[in-house]
Amino acid sequence: MINKDKAGMQRITGRVFRAAAACMLLAAMMGSALAQSYPARPVRLVVGFPSGTGPDLVARLVAQKLQESTGQGFVVDNKTGAAGLIAAREAAKAPPDGYTLFLGTVGEMAISPSAYSRLGFDPVKDFAAVSHVVTSDFAFVVPASTPAKNLKEYVDWGKAQKSLFMGTFGAGTPGHFGVAILADATGLKAEPVHYKNTGDAMSGIIAGDTQGLFGTLALVSSHVKGGKLRALATTGAERSTMLPDVPTAKEQGYPSVEFGAWFGIYAPAKTPNDILEKLNGEIVKAMQAPDVREKLQGVGFRVVGSSRQEFDRLLKEDIPRWEKVVKATGFKAQE
Repeated sequence: MINKDKAGMQRITGRVFRAAAACMLLAAMMGSALAQSYPARPVRLVVGFPSGTGPDLVARLVAQKLQESTGQGFVVDNKTGAAGLIAAREAAKAPPDGYTLFLGTVGEMAISPSAYSRLGFDPVKDFAAVSHVVTSDFAFVVPASTPAKNLKEYVDWGKAQKSLFMGTFGAGTPGHFGVAILADATGLKAEPVHYKNTGDAMSGIIAGDTQGLFGTLALVSSHVKGGKLRALATTGAERSTMLPDVPTAKEQGYPSVEFGAWFGIYAPAKTPNDILEKLNGEIVKAMQAPDVREKLQGVGFRVVGSSRQEFDRLLKEDIPRWEKVVKATGFKAQE
């Protein structure tokens, strides 16, 4: 009797395993078929910054290449406000079907978890990494009328001023905490002035309303070359090819003033793996295209095009790194 029961259980167990295996195979086949037909309609790429900014430029180049390679429309949707957080929140809540993507930056994804008490999304849990596309160093720029010609002279000059104001592109952004990093490294006392958008911040520094600003090379290099601003330092490990005559902060004796901005493509969490893999392959191919590399490198970006795993690891390593910087400032926004 015992042997019969055992044999019966073995038959039932075998049927369960076979059914489970069949379900797994069917799911894999459906996922593969889904990826092969994707995209079957236009895809929206959400960006948290206005037209003409660095993130917007990168998003439009990526969208153009994806449209060419897939034959389907990829539409850039600029959802501006709250230093990119409005766009991030919307993208995090989008259906996980591959038809809403998000151009995430170091600000929304790595810095905001420490900087905001009510973020409205979890960068790790609510998004799936697709590919890290570009990185950009910052340049510390000052009005052209500033007497300082290098960072040390600026520090001496700044300490002699009754008041010193530093422009930022918004509270909680890399440029905001760049001011804190510079102050910590040099002993400068500067008040951050948070502008609502990049255009206003650039107008403010050019007019002399603020006395310093950290801006991406893509944004400030044309103003530096045009004589409206003076670049005193860049924040990368090496000099930028965009501004080769400008020494890094490290070269000038301030090694802690080394940071940058990265941009990458995300999808909502639970987007099918096959779709994520297809998107990654297409994006990596797009970033290797000579015309894309030429355009991006021409405005100061370093082109990447990473695997999903590499991009996921970058975020998880950057969150605690920026957390230390944010905590040191005591900053906490209520947004």
